[in-house]
Amino acid sequence: MTRRAAQDNVLKLTKAAIAGISLAPGQSERVIWDSELRGFGYRLRGSRGFWVIRPPRAGGKSSLFTIGAADTIDLAGARRAAGEKLAKAALGENPALARREQRAQVAVTLRGTFERYVKDAQKRMRPSSLANLRTHINTHWQPLHGQPLASVTRSTVAARLREIIEESGPHAAVRARRMLSAVYVWAIGEGMTESNPVLGTNAPTDEVRRDRVLSMPELASIWQALPSGDFGAIVKLLILTGQRRDEVAQMRWDELDLDAGLWRLPLHRTKNKRAHTVSLSAAAILILRSVPVRVGRELVFGAGKGGFSGFSKSKVALDKRVPLAEPWRLHDLRRSAATGMAEIGVLPHVIEAALNHVSGHRAGVAGIYNRALYEAETRDALNRWATEIERNCTAVPA
Repeated sequence: MTRRAAQDNVLKLTKAAIAGISLAPGQSERVIWDSELRGFGYRLRGSRGFWVIRPPRAGGKSSLFTIGAADTIDLAGARRAAGEKLAKAALGENPALARREQRAQVAVTLRGTFERYVKDAQKRMRPSSLANLRTHINTHWQPLHGQPLASVTRSTVAARLREIIEESGPHAAVRARRMLSAVYVWAIGEGMTESNPVLGTNAPTDEVRRDRVLSMPELASIWQALPSGDFGAIVKLLILTGQRRDEVAQMRWDELDLDAGLWRLPLHRTKNKRAHTVSLSAAAILILRSVPVRVGRELVFGAGKGGFSGFSKSKVALDKRVPLAEPWRLHDLRRSAATGMAEIGVLPHVIEAALNHVSGHRAGVAGIYNRALYEAETRDALNRWATEIERNCTAVPA
């Protein structure tokens, strides 16, 4: 057992007093106790200082508990924290037990809570509801998976809801908020946490059918202001192809045949659960060939498990560079592509085929039998649209 030389002193802890504390030769640590707040002290161990408390314990030797490092918590903050903890100890709370409980709470992540919730939900949910639940978990709340359940705050939830609105629209945010609240209510009932951070957040306005279509000058302004890197490439592909944002952001290399100019989306990657082949224009192929292939990574964009996910900050930065007169969302690029193709004479059923949108024009058996024809027509349509974009937005796509 290592012997430690410890010398306890009592004085009023101030910044000046703490700055003057040092270790004597051969001394490994020293504890200085505050003369004003009994049980609050400063421990110098080696070259680092720590704030500590020693709550009184009836019938036995009291133990020393660390509040935090002095280089991360200032004296005023440490004194407040010490006062709270000492007051709780005086009322009978065991600091050691409280610390163990805190560590246990940190170990319970949002990901682990979701897994337990899904396991429980399987007993009572329909398959379709369960599928929607997994979509919210794996898509909308994925960025928070690693956070401890008890540390997710109202501001954390509110910030993520704003991102979901930008990424997937207000309607998706409404449902994602409702689902997370249900998980927290369940977790409270299971004794996993004490509060629901969703309560008090503003409910997103449910999605109203939008008709924002960006003009060609607006598209040109956006195109020319886009940064290099993943976000810029994704937005350009959204403009050129008219596909859905997450379909592009989660694009995989094995879906692409750049030599043939094809992007094959399997049914599990599309919103309507229909396999979809996108004809890539020369401009789109050039953009994709410029994206570096990361060794061992199957996804084209981003660094995380689910593809590119930094849309909120990137869109805010883009809006600052290109302050359009009317607000717009990334999803509006899809509508703008559809409108633009219509303006250059592409027929409605071909536009729907190019965008993988199912309506009366392509529903049912007729849509299946006309698939081969659509592939030829959609290739022509997307090439014509890309030519229009190149002519108006940039001479050489980057």
